Amino acid sequence: MRRYDLPPLDQLEAFESAARHLSFTKAADELALTQSAISRQIARLEDHYALPLFRRLHRALRLTDEGQTLYRAIDTVLGHLHQIGGELRRDRRPRPVSVTTTPGFAGLWLIPRLSAFTAGQPNVDVRLSATYQLANLHRDGYDLAIRYATEDVAGPHAELLFDDTVLPVCSPRLLRDPARPLKEPADLRHHVLLHQDEGKGGDMQDWPIWLRAMKLDDLKPAGIMHFEQFDQLITAAVSGQGVALGRIPLLDRMLKERKLVAPFKKSVASPRSYYLIVAEGAGKKPDVQAFADWLRLEARAVSQG
Repeated sequence: MRRYDLPPLDQLEAFESAARHLSFTKAADELALTQSAISRQIARLEDHYALPLFRRLHRALRLTDEGQTLYRAIDTVLGHLHQIGGELRRDRRPRPVSVTTTPGFAGLWLIPRLSAFTAGQPNVDVRLSATYQLANLHRDGYDLAIRYATEDVAGPHAELLFDDTVLPVCSPRLLRDPARPLKEPADLRHHVLLHQDEGKGGDMQDWPIWLRAMKLDDLKPAGIMHFEQFDQLITAAVSGQGVALGRIPLLDRMLKERKLVAPFKKSVASPRSYYLIVAEGAGKKPDVQAFADWLRLEARAVSQG
């Protein structure tokens, strides 16, 4: 047994339009139907309720008292359904979360993991800006920043995601080259060293810091190549073009998958770390909070190895 004794929706829609316009012709135009189709729908509705809903006058149409009562009810119900439908559609629209970070972090760490977040949050649109310029989150409209910086530069509201260490990395093919062994740090003299340009994120942790820690300040490599972006430098290392100074948190997957190998296990702590900053007020947005929580979990997994 049906719970509700209701006529079909198309009959109610035809009646609502005709009652609002007091015209079958205007209702037909609004609903892209013929006038006769509107007349049939309303006739069936009158049969359903077993009473007339309109008084059909000469060149005029008026609602009966029962028609007035039904019109007010249908107008309320259809209006409410229309409003709810709009809200449901809005709930399915992508909700943006804007993030700014460095090109290296974006390309090597965040993007490879991002599908894990979007799979669980399909209606969140993560909008990523990769730049070495420190954005003003409020002025530039960002919800979050992941910054590779010293603690003082990161600022008082920054939250540490993980520290950074650096050590040489290269392709397995380069490591197996018998003509140019890589058994100890001094063997780097036989190889091209891949550098990131100063001012592009590489000035605080370039090769001189690591070589100095190894007491190899005067080492002369076979060659030097410079890159603006850290992910470009790593691409060159993967293809066997030289030895890069790798940032371990960014390369953990590549090392596990042996796209890169570390010929020496001697690492040096970087003066920079990776910090999460949430814009003032943005942390109250559920989607921003969800993304920040996901970042913390991923960072914890990296720190725990």
